[in-house]
Amino acid sequence: MRKYSVKQYALLLTAVIITGIFLFPVYWMVVTSVKPIQDVFATPPMIIPETIQFDAYVKNLIEDRSLLPYIKNSFVTAFGTAFLTLILALPCAYALARFKLRWANILLLILLITQMIPGIMMAMPLYILFSKFELLNSYLALIVGNTTTALPFAIVIMRPFFLSIPKGLEEAAVMDGCNSFTAFTRIILPLTKPIVLTVSTFSFLFAWGDLIFALTLATDEKIRPLTMGLTKFIGQYGTQWDNLMAVSTIAAAPIILAFLFLQKYIVSGITAGAEK
Repeated sequence: MRKYSVKQYALLLTAVIITGIFLFPVYWMVVTSVKPIQDVFATPPMIIPETIQFDAYVKNLIEDRSLLPYIKNSFVTAFGTAFLTLILALPCAYALARFKLRWANILLLILLITQMIPGIMMAMPLYILFSKFELLNSYLALIVGNTTTALPFAIVIMRPFFLSIPKGLEEAAVMDGCNSFTAFTRIILPLTKPIVLTVSTFSFLFAWGDLIFALTLATDEKIRPLTMGLTKFIGQYGTQWDNLMAVSTIAAAPIILAFLFLQKYIVSGITAGAEK
């Protein structure tokens, strides 16, 4: 058996402690959602619940189904954002990687700068624009709004991946009779599975957890996503902590499942092209 040094054990222990610190809020959210309401306010706080019940989940998913439209709206917006981001980012990133564009470096700098702009600064201009085109309170408004956040990230992370693909593949495809478009769709695009999954996952998560655009671009309850549904449990005279944490756990579930099942592709997609 391989023997580890004291330093390696110390690093492992440090990593476990740091991971535990970051995961403790998630644990506390889940634990609070299954506690009886009297245990939520217990002093001192109950780190490990004595009684576990799922009344909050039954109430919000089975008895009171008013939460289900919010979940549907979140899925429609998130999948729509991921699809639109891919449709726009793939050709743009490919062009920046393959063609010698005059202003490519300036465009990349602009894309990097836009990552630093808070979403609230984009919400008001989009609200004014969409109000003129009568697009407020629509899925399209939410999808386009979230795409403005996800698209720069997608282009920046896709470009190094395309740079790492040898140009000889496209040249061979052209010699076999393909034009630039068919060489991209038949030869290059099938190789982009890791980066496509990475970008689509992050775009989905950006839209799934959005609150700014949901608050400004959708005032109709029929369109609002799950992040706005959480506000139902925060009232003027108190907060329904058990219901709030149960719905928060439901909202976090797709994020956790996405990273659990797609972590191999996400990691490979993020690191692809790094050496290049």
